[in-house]
Amino acid sequence: MSPSGYESDEVAAEMVAQLRNWVRPRKLGRTEASSAGFRLPNSDLRAPDASFVLAERLRRRPKSFAQLAPDLTVEVKSPSDNLEDLRAKIQEFLSLGTQVGLLLNPDERIVEVYNFGQEAIILRDGDILTVPELFPGWEVPIADLWPPEFD
Repeated sequence: MSPSGYESDEVAAEMVAQLRNWVRPRKLGRTEASSAGFRLPNSDLRAPDASFVLAERLRRRPKSFAQLAPDLTVEVKSPSDNLEDLRAKIQEFLSLGTQVGLLLNPDERIVEVYNFGQEAIILRDGDILTVPELFPGWEVPIADLWPPEFD
């Protein structure tokens, strides 16, 4: 897979940092970046841009690929990505057991939140991202996910 682009990787890194900073001290589970592969129940091998697995589902880190669908999957649109393809990837994860899927689109500065069988929730700057089913009390302003501008 070719590099994704600087901006999209910075957004993915920020998301991983936001998740890890909440998850690790609370020992909720494992937060991974884009190199962590998941062998899904349908035998496909996928690697979201960021992911989370509850501690009780993955007590020990695997040496190779995790043999499950993550509880949270995050995709970040890069310049070469097609939004419909990213949405289909998230839907595949959801159909295989992922609880929540997030699509971060830095071009439009929006986050699409997906739950299985439900319409996407669209969040913009000024909104707060929460995922109460996995991270009770966690709140991230959407504007904090995008790269800073330096004068």
